[in-house]
Amino acid sequence: MAIDMEPSWLKVLHSEFDKAYMLKLREFLKNEQTTGYKTYPKNADIFNAFKKTPFDELKVVILGQDPYHGEHQAHGLSFSVQKGITTPPSLKNIYKELLTDIPGFVIPAHGDLTEWAEQGVLLLNASLTVRANTAGSHQKRGWEEFTDHVIKTISEKKTGIVFILWGAFAQAKAVLIDQSKHFIIRSAHPSPLSAHNGFFGSKPFSKANAILIKEGKQPIDWQIH
Repeated sequence: MAIDMEPSWLKVLHSEFDKAYMLKLREFLKNEQTTGYKTYPKNADIFNAFKKTPFDELKVVILGQDPYHGEHQAHGLSFSVQKGITTPPSLKNIYKELLTDIPGFVIPAHGDLTEWAEQGVLLLNASLTVRANTAGSHQKRGWEEFTDHVIKTISEKKTGIVFILWGAFAQAKAVLIDQSKHFIIRSAHPSPLSAHNGFFGSKPFSKANAILIKEGKQPIDWQIH
């Protein structure tokens, strides 16, 4: 597992990679792969969120739980799938919400959210890897310790970041965020199981842009091309 990140992230996170939990996590991943299990995303994409969204340009954090566990889906960005792959149900609901939230939004033909990441939207999963076809299989192996540290680092070293927390799992991370200097947008999860219980109509994207404009920052162009 090579630590492939944009330099401004390495600057603030480098000390984590020598800690005991991270060494154990690397050993676990290596063992998964050498004993014949397929894991997602591919090793080169594990830290994709940290390659596409520099720490210095961060504006918004959208927190997910686990990478997709189907073939060719996950590529290191929460809720996003690679081009050519069927848009998953949660992302379809995200697009439906964008239709009513952002004037002129057109549902794209793919589910690759790289364009958001390149504008300063950190698409962060709490676990960064998963075993093929086995949801949650890499939870409690160390990833949560790392990503909690990421959230705390953002909270401590940045100001005016918009955290979009969908569902109970993501909202539990609010305790890591200094709400006196950051903004939290909460709603139900976009999953088909919960989207009708408070996700649809929550307008997280226009709310995030309104905050960014108020903070003197460039809003996000949510349209995926």
